[in-house]
Amino acid sequence: MGAKPRVHRLAVAVGELSLRASTRRAVRARRVEKGDPIAAGELAGLLAMKRTPELIPHCHSVALTRSSVELRPSVRGIRVRAEAETEDRTGVEMEALVGASVALLTVWDMVKYLEKDARGLYPATSLGPVRVTVKRKSRSELA
Repeated sequence: MGAKPRVHRLAVAVGELSLRASTRRAVRARRVEKGDPIAAGELAGLLAMKRTPELIPHCHSVALTRSSVELRPSVRGIRVRAEAETEDRTGVEMEALVGASVALLTVWDMVKYLEKDARGLYPATSLGPVRVTVKRKSRSELA
């Protein structure tokens, strides 16, 4: 990695958590026992981005110059958009994917009591797909 030039890099990952209609209503009405899953998920996603090399064995440590995680209610559940940006020698796709995934997993954790069926399973709950929708690398070298 040391021979590559430092360049501006950006990655965006998106995904969705599908939830029951009753759970979606509870989230919108701010009636979730553990608190606001949107705010908690966004914070958890940002924190996870910074910990990506600890979670993914072959990921290099990247100094993020900007990051954002945004969760919004959707028709089926909760959508996420995570952005990671750096000026470095390696990309930030994994950071964006980890941020998006952890944000949605945090929401799931906070609402799982609303999603469980009589057997304790989650037949209406699903996460994904989580995917990279933007990957940019500037062509000019940075100092």
